[in-house]
Order: sequence, then structure tokens, then C-alpha cells
Amino acid sequence: MPKTTAGTKANPWSLKTPGGRSEFEAYRDDELDPPALVVQVGKTQLRYQLRCLDDLHAMLKKHGDWMLLGGADEQKPAAEGTVEAWARSGKNPVKGWYGLKKGLRGRFAVYVPPVMKELGLAEVEDNPKNNRIRAV
Repeated sequence: MPKTTAGTKANPWSLKTPGGRSEFEAYRDDELDPPALVVQVGKTQLRYQLRCLDDLHAMLKKHGDWMLLGGADEQKPAAEGTVEAWARSGKNPVKGWYGLKKGLRGRFAVYVPPVMKELGLAEVEDNPKNNRIRAV
């Protein structure tokens, strides 16, 4: 994972969701168990296993082309073949959810791709809807 000066609790990334509808902050927290990518959206905090950045990048490299994001809340099903579906699948490297907070484990494909883009690991489309991602 490339090192940047931002992305810490003291200096989080200030990002926008694909489509630019919402702003949020994100940072790495290696102190948590397991280490997490922390996403702060207003007063709501979501956490995803930090390894998701490397795992998603590897999956996208293997996929080799654009993939639909398909962001969805935990309570809603994720469309097959999307990043969101992969992030919940028993076939991904963690054999299930990357999200760490029950009830807030979804929306992986909304918040993780902008971090990937910030780190130079992926290209992310910025259309009003149906956005896609591919590895760099």
C-alpha cells in the first residue's frame, strides 16, 4: 500500500463518494484489532478490515477490467458481479464481510473505492450512478 501523509486519525483523507453526492473522511487505524479502515460519515462511523485495500486491489487486478461498484446497505442484497457482492462473499479472502460493525457492514463499494483512488490503486468513475472501478 503506498504511503501518504494523510490517512491517519489526526490527518484523515477528505473524500467524496462516487458521483460526488456525499463527503466523508477516512483513515487507517493499525491500533484496532483487527486493523481497520475507519470511515466517518457525519456522526456515523463504519469500519472495514484494513486488508480490504490490498485484497480489493488484487481481486481487481485479476479481474482485469472495469467492475460495477453496486454499493448497498447491509440489509439490502448486493447485485451479483459487483464490488459490494465480492466484499460480502464467502469466496473473498476473509470468507465473508469486510465490514466490522454489525448493521453497518454494507456500503463497502461506496466508501472503499474513493480510498483506493486516493492511494493510486484504482480508477473510479464519477457518474451520477452505475459507477465502476478498475485497478491501476
